[in-house]
Amino acid sequence: MAQQNIYDNEIFFKEYKKIRDNKINANNLFEIPALFSMLPDLKNKRVLDLGCGFGEHCKRFIECGAKKVVGIDISEKMLEVARNENSDPNIIYINMPMEKIAELNEQFDIVVSSLAFHYVEDFEGVVSDIYNMLDTEGIFLYSQENPLCTCHSGGNRWTRDEQGNKIHLNLANYGIEGERESVWFVDNVKKYHRTFSTIINTLINAGFSIERMIEPLPTEEILEQYPDYKDLFHKPDFLLLRVKK
Repeated sequence: MAQQNIYDNEIFFKEYKKIRDNKINANNLFEIPALFSMLPDLKNKRVLDLGCGFGEHCKRFIECGAKKVVGIDISEKMLEVARNENSDPNIIYINMPMEKIAELNEQFDIVVSSLAFHYVEDFEGVVSDIYNMLDTEGIFLYSQENPLCTCHSGGNRWTRDEQGNKIHLNLANYGIEGERESVWFVDNVKKYHRTFSTIINTLINAGFSIERMIEPLPTEEILEQYPDYKDLFHKPDFLLLRVKK
């Protein structure tokens, strides 16, 4: 089955890049700091970045001491930006879907992925490939949309009071796993919902041991500057997991 490649859609790509170019976004405030806080020491390590996008993380991994970084992405548009803005002699960018990483036929010390796994249908297959590609005691660290977000299948996400303030999340169909279609800049963006238990058990069944989980929440400092993010106390946007082979 052909993998979805929404990021090469011209409209989607332009709108997504606008969000990322604006430094005040949930990725920069919550997901990226959490991801980097969970990284092991990268000195002389071989790193694989799945869904590397514009390559900013690949460049940072080199700056943190990694000796080799391979960044893969299904989007040629993303990789064009990565090669122009975040190139380095020790970074290789490859246009390929995550479902085909076994074809790299390489071993790594660390596999990292930022906000790409909710687009992957065959989670079990990709996790198994990652396990096989990691050296002994290798680390797999990834972030995804929180399952409280991925289960959303239409309608209003929030119940609000008369002033429009969010009172609570409207949660439905959490236990029904599988494909969801949403509108994000364009119609029919496909994501895949899995429960927390499915995610954890898939990692354990592949042979990993769970080391750490984070669902980032706003600090008092962030809330003072950006009070709208208090809705994360109802529903964290992200889930991050670090597991070890």
